[in-house]
Amino acid sequence: MKARDLINSIGSYTSSSPFEDFPVRGVSCNSGEVQDGFIFVAIRGTHEDGHKFIDEAIRKGAKAVVVQGSGFPSTSLGTGRVQGSGKISFIIVEDTRQALAKLAAEFSGRPSRKIKVIGVTGTNGKTTVTYLIEAILQEAGFSPGVIGTVNYRFKDKIIPSKNTTPGPVEIQSLLADMARDGLEYALMEVSSHALDQERIGEIAFHSAIFTNLTQDHLDYHHNLENYFQAKTKLFKNLLPESFAIVNNDDAYADRLKGLTRAKVITYGIERNCDISAENIRSDIAHSEFSVLGRKDLAMTSHLIGRHNIYNMLASIAWALSEGIKPEIIKSAIQKFSLVPGRMEQITCPGFYIFVDYAHTEDALNNALRTLRPFSQGRLIVVFGCGGERDKTKRPKMGYTVTELADYAVITNDNPRSEDPQEIINDIKKGIQKENFCVIPERLQAIKESLAMAHSGDIVLIAGKGHEDYQILNNRREHFDDREAVRECLKSMKF
Repeated sequence: MKARDLINSIGSYTSSSPFEDFPVRGVSCNSGEVQDGFIFVAIRGTHEDGHKFIDEAIRKGAKAVVVQGSGFPSTSLGTGRVQGSGKISFIIVEDTRQALAKLAAEFSGRPSRKIKVIGVTGTNGKTTVTYLIEAILQEAGFSPGVIGTVNYRFKDKIIPSKNTTPGPVEIQSLLADMARDGLEYALMEVSSHALDQERIGEIAFHSAIFTNLTQDHLDYHHNLENYFQAKTKLFKNLLPESFAIVNNDDAYADRLKGLTRAKVITYGIERNCDISAENIRSDIAHSEFSVLGRKDLAMTSHLIGRHNIYNMLASIAWALSEGIKPEIIKSAIQKFSLVPGRMEQITCPGFYIFVDYAHTEDALNNALRTLRPFSQGRLIVVFGCGGERDKTKRPKMGYTVTELADYAVITNDNPRSEDPQEIINDIKKGIQKENFCVIPERLQAIKESLAMAHSGDIVLIAGKGHEDYQILNNRREHFDDREAVRECLKSMKF
């Protein structure tokens, strides 16, 4: 693709000098990835300003640089060249994040026009909903792709996930690969960060799902209103021929429904909805419920908990709106066994062990209220809080766990560069009982929690779920809660 055609896809821009056309070999906002013939887009990030890396990008072969306003080295702009680099075109735009999204989409051939992209957003439930819809589509004979927290996958390809929603260049490249492989659907977990940072700005979504909104990511968004406004971008951009699946029981549902042009389909349990559950029954191994008014949708599932009823309702609502037959939906959900690290049970004689990704107050509340009725003894929880993330949720998580569980073991999650003891101190500020202990080393905390469990008890290892790493002092070290549990069990006598 020629640079002039690609740059014109940005729309409004100015150039520092007469534009020299060239064949574009790639687009990137990471100077370390730039090669000869690339366009480099300078982004003002949360930690670094990409305008500082313009010279490096040019030395590596960038032939054009997209900059934002005046936030770039004036010497480079004024001369149009960096020492030893030759002639460089500087493209000046109002918002380089938006420009990057447009360039990435155009360079990849705008693949969202060739494949149906379903966006799933919300504080909790995104991963489970994408897994369920994937299972339904597979049961219906399709081969969907998935971009999400656990991994990015389609057909026989599994790519490790760096972010729940990757950057625009990677997203567009993934969608293009899926379209080339003949996939008809792509399921995407859409994070609030991705929405705020325009990572999905040029994706034509076929449909979107809203699961819920509770406190999280306030280190980034600062308050719940900003967090909500970021989520709304997905629905504001839907076309009238699209459809939006909305959890009608969520406090933000009514506002969200008024902000989209798409056809709205609601689901829930409490309020009047298009798709609602009744006759809910569950035990520690499965759930049963019926879709109100639909005898053909009496559901049985291996997923447990009220929150998973909501996740299944979201998936059912989407599938019915897409015209998938009820018998296919029912069969797919009945066969579906688990989402990695989401209420994942580890077999143990004598007591029950669950590993779950719950790392917010609401998610912990859901997990504990799900397990509480099934405990014939004590409910023991191992948990911590991530470093360099929303500090205000830490005492709330401490309060929730110690109020709903019989005993809590507070430990490290991913402290990153923060002092682990400071994180633990923040958690303790919300605790009003004496039913806890502190064991910072996570493996030891898991070992101690299992050692104190007796017949009929339930042990919940919360916070990291599917993750197979721990970030300590910004070092990424291998650690998997599920592996740790199984290793500890080997040395125990039952």
